[in-house]
Amino acid sequence: MRNKRFFVVLAGALLFGLLAAVTVSRYLSSAQAYSKDLRRVAVAKVAIPIGTKIIAEQVTVVPFPKESTPDGSFETAEKLAGRVAVTNIAAREPITEARLAPEGTAGGLSAVIPEGYRAMTVKVDDVVGISGFIMPGTLVDVVVVIDPGDRGTQDPISKIVLQNIKVLANGQNIDKPESAREANSVKAVTLQVTPEQAEKLALASSEGKLQLVMRNSIDQGDEQTKGINKRGLLDGDRATPAPEPGSLKSEQPKPGPRPVRRVRAQAESKPTSAAPATPAPRASVEMIEGAKKRSVDFP
Repeated sequence: MRNKRFFVVLAGALLFGLLAAVTVSRYLSSAQAYSKDLRRVAVAKVAIPIGTKIIAEQVTVVPFPKESTPDGSFETAEKLAGRVAVTNIAAREPITEARLAPEGTAGGLSAVIPEGYRAMTVKVDDVVGISGFIMPGTLVDVVVVIDPGDRGTQDPISKIVLQNIKVLANGQNIDKPESAREANSVKAVTLQVTPEQAEKLALASSEGKLQLVMRNSIDQGDEQTKGINKRGLLDGDRATPAPEPGSLKSEQPKPGPRPVRRVRAQAESKPTSAAPATPAPRASVEMIEGAKKRSVDFP
């Protein structure tokens, strides 16, 4: 009886041991296959601000699955030394080629200017700079109030001269300021323009008064306007329904028809030829003086 129990316990132990060995073997084989499917990817060890030159101490290498490896990633920190970030890179975020300026680019503002564009700075105040809401990355339109100079009298015109212009820097910051006080104290903004746009902006800033108009970051529309002068300003405008915040143009309510101004035409009074008036009959009295008769008319 005891031998029978011993053999049962021994068989159970052998069965569980075999099951454990198979499980461990499968786990090791899957782990080995998983390790073979990993790649080394360089990630940021700390936050790297835009326009900063990367040093090796800011980068670490971690394993990444091949299916999840970002395009343009790097395998070593040495390949990233000296490269300049053109976007803010958060800590533990992979560093890819799309986030870096071309090799040999100097750090600072010049690193974030695309090829074919220029950076141009204009003076602003609380009104022109929209009370400090103009931040790097904001899209704006440039309006100028200028005297055309082709008339004898002073008649300034307000006109949008540049559209969809990106703000590169706010003061000396190419990133968003850390405090609202710092944003409100900015006296200049740097805009990203083409060479032709730079010529327009230089003339507009020297001959007229500039105003920046903020636009939605996803609004890439081209709005052609005729401009406005004093006479057109006094004509007034029609009321339009206020759209929802951040709504697209297709989602905004359609404005009603513009009211037609009606001018009453006054008929010119023309002199009419009056018919000759007939004299009213006068009252007369017949008078007898002796043998004589005569009529006396009263007026």
